[in-house]
Amino acid sequence: MAETSIWVDQDQFKCPICLDILKDPVAIPCGHSFCMVCINNCWDQDDQRGIYSCPQCRATYTPRPVLHRNNLLANVIEKHKQEELQAELKKKIEYQADLKKKTYLQSEVKKTYLQSEVKKTDLQSAPPVLCSTGPEEVECDFCTGRKHKAIKSCLMCQASFCETHLQPHYEVPGLKRHTLVKVSSQIQQKFCSQHDEVKKIYCRTDQSFICFMCTMEDHKGHDAVAAATERAQKQSGLKEEQRKLQQRIQEKEKKVQELQQAVDTLKCSAQTAVEDSEKIFTELICSIEKKRCEVRELIRAQEKAELSRVEGLLDQLDQEITDLKRRDTELEQLSHTEDHIHFLQSFQSLCVSSGSKISPNISVHQHPSFDGVKKSLSELKDQIEEFCKEEFHRILPHSEQMEESCPRFRKIVSVAAVQILSSEPKTRGDFLKYFCLLTLDPIIAHPELSLSERNRVVRWSGEIQPYSTHPDRFDHWAQVLSKERVCGRCYWEVEWTSGGGVSIAVSYKEISRKGNGYDCGFGLNPQSWSLRCSSSLSFWHNSIKTEIPDPPSSRIGVYVDHSAGTLSFYRVSDTMSLLHTIHTTFTQPLYAGFCVGLDSTVRLCNLK
Repeated sequence: MAETSIWVDQDQFKCPICLDILKDPVAIPCGHSFCMVCINNCWDQDDQRGIYSCPQCRATYTPRPVLHRNNLLANVIEKHKQEELQAELKKKIEYQADLKKKTYLQSEVKKTYLQSEVKKTDLQSAPPVLCSTGPEEVECDFCTGRKHKAIKSCLMCQASFCETHLQPHYEVPGLKRHTLVKVSSQIQQKFCSQHDEVKKIYCRTDQSFICFMCTMEDHKGHDAVAAATERAQKQSGLKEEQRKLQQRIQEKEKKVQELQQAVDTLKCSAQTAVEDSEKIFTELICSIEKKRCEVRELIRAQEKAELSRVEGLLDQLDQEITDLKRRDTELEQLSHTEDHIHFLQSFQSLCVSSGSKISPNISVHQHPSFDGVKKSLSELKDQIEEFCKEEFHRILPHSEQMEESCPRFRKIVSVAAVQILSSEPKTRGDFLKYFCLLTLDPIIAHPELSLSERNRVVRWSGEIQPYSTHPDRFDHWAQVLSKERVCGRCYWEVEWTSGGGVSIAVSYKEISRKGNGYDCGFGLNPQSWSLRCSSSLSFWHNSIKTEIPDPPSSRIGVYVDHSAGTLSFYRVSDTMSLLHTIHTTFTQPLYAGFCVGLDSTVRLCNLK
């Protein structure tokens, strides 16, 4: 019973990750305990998602919980180990006592062999032809020096013999009556410790093996049968149990195949649905982008026409004001003349000329605006959002079968719907809630890029900097990545000064660093997205260029929603003006990147 209790305690103190006894145990908020190294390694893999879960109950935490050593549990485990050591020591003491008893019995058997061994001097003097025992073989109990392999065990002698020392059992009359069995390293377990006889009887009452003498004493009156009889009865039951077990295995394997087919079908169907939805959403976004450009062009055209009309009216009014001022000056001069005839003649002509032209009626809008456009677009936005909500309610009933097999399905779809319908931050204050303080990595920066101000400013120096050699350094493109990766929602701002131009990018860390190929340049491969700023703006991804009609801005805001697959660039001033946005699926953590042209500088802005 003690051994059973120890085994249960030991199982309770096992780490669910490494399945070993807890080392430096820590308890997480849900109450489960793990090795400190195991749970840290597990949560290190969750860093890219930013959500940390319990490997046992799947409870999630954000941010990553701080781990502290559970001293109480550690002391209990240490005490448990000490108890195990004491139990092991007790077993060793009992084993040594049994070994002394066996040694005594062997010495008695050796005396029996003494006479026969003297007669076999020729055989003993011959060199042994048997091989030494291997790690899985039983040694001969009578070999001195190098032990040889035993081939039989004797139940009467309670010992094992090699071929040489087994010969007396075939030749000596007294030894011929001994029972030889298949060699065994546990020959002592076949004997009763109380009567030193072979256990040939099975006691069904106590479910133990006993000798014949035990049936007369401690097991008197018990239900006892020969071990061979019990074996024959159990053998038939074993066959039936084995048949049932094999049948259950076949049923489970069939169920596994069915589930695997269902999983494959589900994955294929889900992948197809994802691809179709991505295609539809991409087309929808492109259509909205096109309409956005059209509305912007209409507003600019209306602005241009109105400005042209107003400028014409301003020129006309300026000319009339000039003429009126000139006539006013002439009248003023005429009022001071002393020649009455000249006064009367000039006065008549001046009065006629001053009233000869009638100015057109010029209407001036005191507060010109495009509130109508804004109102219409706001109504359109509300209508689209309401339409999307209705459509998602129509989509959900089609998922009832999936919901029955996976109760979390509706929750996942609902969360996805909220994420799709949720909008990005609007004001600069909203964006600054997700501000990330980034620094540049001098280990991978191009040798001619100079970093300063605690690695938050980079400029093209044109001279080799005293950087150490590193295999991950960019050796052709004048580029650098941030040390920190971008997870979840992140926002940062960049100021740049023109020279040869700069590229403000985000990239996977695995982007190539060596050579001048497209697989290294920001925006020229599938692993990076880049906004190129010079005298004009353009967006690049996988070597595809998208022109941006807006004029360049010296301060650019970058917003990333990794889980939603959103990347946006903004002109930062008193208001946030969207320059370009893309929607995709990010499969790896992102890093901020910069490519700096000749005499250009990029500065990561601080939070203000």
